[in-house]
Amino acid sequence: MLREGMNGFCMALADSVPGVSGGTVAFIMGFYDRFIGSVHDLVFGKWEEKKTALLYLVKLGIGWAVGMLLAVVVLSALFENHIYVVSSLFFGFVLGAVPLIAEEEIESLRKKPQGFVFTVAGLAIVIGITVANGKSGAAAMDLARFSVPLAANLFFIGMIAISAMFLPGISGSTLLLIFGAYIPVIMAVKGVLSLDFSYVPCLMFFGCGVLAGAVTVVKAIKVCLEKHRSQTIYLILGMMTGSLYAISMGPTTLETAKAPLNIGNFSLIPAIMGVALVFGMQMIKERSVRHGN
Repeated sequence: MLREGMNGFCMALADSVPGVSGGTVAFIMGFYDRFIGSVHDLVFGKWEEKKTALLYLVKLGIGWAVGMLLAVVVLSALFENHIYVVSSLFFGFVLGAVPLIAEEEIESLRKKPQGFVFTVAGLAIVIGITVANGKSGAAAMDLARFSVPLAANLFFIGMIAISAMFLPGISGSTLLLIFGAYIPVIMAVKGVLSLDFSYVPCLMFFGCGVLAGAVTVVKAIKVCLEKHRSQTIYLILGMMTGSLYAISMGPTTLETAKAPLNIGNFSLIPAIMGVALVFGMQMIKERSVRHGN
């Protein structure tokens, strides 16, 4: 329970940082395959598989909820006022993780050395999304006024945005910003919490899109990991490498935009701590494997 909760907690903290996704942390910490497999089994598995998957995801979800609550209540001010320290930390985190994962998956990578083209594709996907985010403007969505075209648009946006939770290197908030839905969705959720139920119909369509996207993406990822693991690992490594650019551009996505992470505002000590954190997690994971946990 404690281990799964901590995994979920770390995923939530990553989700709250501009340019970082929970999928990245899941891959680094070594529970990505189990996470994807559990979501897949919950939807497509047999009854016993569904029960096992549900138990695991509930434990993970509790940790995620606690982490996200902490991020919203406590860490939001830290991200706003010390974004370069946080960005440097995660920059080092990802920088240390990429070669570590490549080493762990070396056998898969050797099987398809030509799969390097997938690394380039993954790199291009994340950088392209980040660049598009920087060029996107604010959308004039009013989720309090329901319409069929708006509902269809929200369903599609929900399907695309949820992919960030499962794909390392892509931030869900970044995708929502690109589509101009980040602020409208946040305002709609706040409105419902304030008992303004005019937002409910649009949020329901957005939620249905999230569910539909989750089922589709997870099925595709599981098939790729089982049947085309080499190419998938190359793609993921490319996306994680691309996330370095996304992290560096993270400060520009804040409500009060700041300059990107650069040599002048980069913090070396937090970056070294990020690298050390990766290797610390690796040691904990190896110890757990040795003891059969």
